[in-house]
Amino acid sequence: MQRPVLAANWKMHHGPTDAREFLRTFLQYYPRHGDRQVLFFPSAISLPAVVEGLRDRSDIRVGVQNIHWEDKGAFTGEISAPMARDAGAHLALVGHSERRHVFGETDDETARKVAACGRAHLVPVLCVGETLAEREAGETEAVVLRQLRTGFSLVDAAQVAHAIVAYEPVWAIGTGRTATPADASAVHRAIREELKQLAPERHRAIPILYGGSVNRGNAASLLAATEVDGLLVGGASLDAEGWSAIVRA
Repeated sequence: MQRPVLAANWKMHHGPTDAREFLRTFLQYYPRHGDRQVLFFPSAISLPAVVEGLRDRSDIRVGVQNIHWEDKGAFTGEISAPMARDAGAHLALVGHSERRHVFGETDDETARKVAACGRAHLVPVLCVGETLAEREAGETEAVVLRQLRTGFSLVDAAQVAHAIVAYEPVWAIGTGRTATPADASAVHRAIREELKQLAPERHRAIPILYGGSVNRGNAASLLAATEVDGLLVGGASLDAEGWSAIVRA
């Protein structure tokens, strides 16, 4: 079994000052652990502060929450993958449900962003997940696998093998509703079967994370579920002590 991956997505929280204070507290509670991988996805403006705050902790990696698919150009307000890498990021979230459903990001755009990650040597964390309406219509697997296939459609098997996938049902994000461990396992198994086709020789090396109203109370049971290789955590990652309790579990 591979090391569980525990990722904190701060969304639009924690500016540089708050980020520094968070890390001072968090690092007091979280010594080095060799049996798990911890990731932070701060806002772009806080990325330098987080990279600096973790300069002595090579066991913790930092990513960005979003990138543009072009390497440079007249795209005011956007951040390219090479810029993120130059600022110290090692990973990038791609296709997060809020990017898809609030900002209108399409499946084709996620594919272009995954390809941009590959060019810049960033690890893409491809997010997939269905809405409540799609779930109630019995379309969960079809939606998730469509997003997965399209997201990886512009890269080869070797690049897929170096990615991370995050299943985050839209109906469970920030709502207090959480997929049961059995629900998560069922979708994760379907994702794993598809990854066998996309990266036949290395599909087992690709972590599949669950995200959606994860908290201190349910983190352990979700991590224990079959095919759940880690967690992508939003609101519960904003408190340093609470997040340290989750990553130590």
